[in-house]
Amino acid sequence: MVVHSRASRAAGTALAAELRGTYLQADLADDDAAAALVPRVLAEHGRLDVLVNNAGISWPVPHTDLGALTAADWRRLLDVNLIAPWLLCTAALPALRESTGCVVNVTSHAGVRPKGSSIAYAASKAALNHVTRLLAAALGPDVRVNAVAPGLVDTPLTADWADAHTLWNTASPMRRPAQPSDVADLIAAVIGNTYLTGEVILLDGGLNLR
Repeated sequence: MVVHSRASRAAGTALAAELRGTYLQADLADDDAAAALVPRVLAEHGRLDVLVNNAGISWPVPHTDLGALTAADWRRLLDVNLIAPWLLCTAALPALRESTGCVVNVTSHAGVRPKGSSIAYAASKAALNHVTRLLAAALGPDVRVNAVAPGLVDTPLTADWADAHTLWNTASPMRRPAQPSDVADLIAAVIGNTYLTGEVILLDGGLNLR
């Protein structure tokens, strides 16, 4: 087990220790750093069975305020949310083929519905959903590729997203946002199903039904 983050080295190291794994730090907005992660994992562990692309960035920008999203904002979001997972998949492919492994991309309900913290964020996740399907078609049967698309997840990052919390607490059939454990449980189930590939699985407590 390898845990990665851009910052929060102390928290990442503690989590890796709890999982009896190792911790690696890298900024996925840096193409070279992203591409170098897989060789570092292989040097440490000798093999790779599963790649979970969970890193992402987001900040609220009203969809009607087009001028608030600059070209630099778009590039930053696409670099981390789309290009970095692509680079990691590319670097991991030989090892995943050898282990008959799998990739799970963590995307967003915003990549399925016209919602989300910003238009650029939603577009980056929609693109990653489509890349997921394209890779599944291209890499099977040796490597499976799926995506898990959560809605609101109750974390420190979203603690002050009052409107989103109100929406999930009142409009979703489950009447609450997801907990991180809900997302982790689904990812584990996707990894464990050796026939599943090419799927984007919504995990939004049924909000999409409204």
